[in-house]
Amino acid sequence: MFDTEMASSTDSSATVGEEVCRLYERYQSVESDEERHEIALEMGTLDGHRHADIYAALEDE
Repeated sequence: MFDTEMASSTDSSATVGEEVCRLYERYQSVESDEERHEIALEMGTLDGHRHADIYAALEDE
């Protein structure tokens, strides 16, 4: 589902950010609280991965 092999952490963060935006658009269009909850969990997971990539890149500098 997600492209985990990226050229740099910046590219990875941008791709994850785009995916979070798409999920947010879906979140706003769904009607049930259950669907919103599932999408919110997925967005949180993606955002956590993005932050992990940023911290890893900082350690490499």
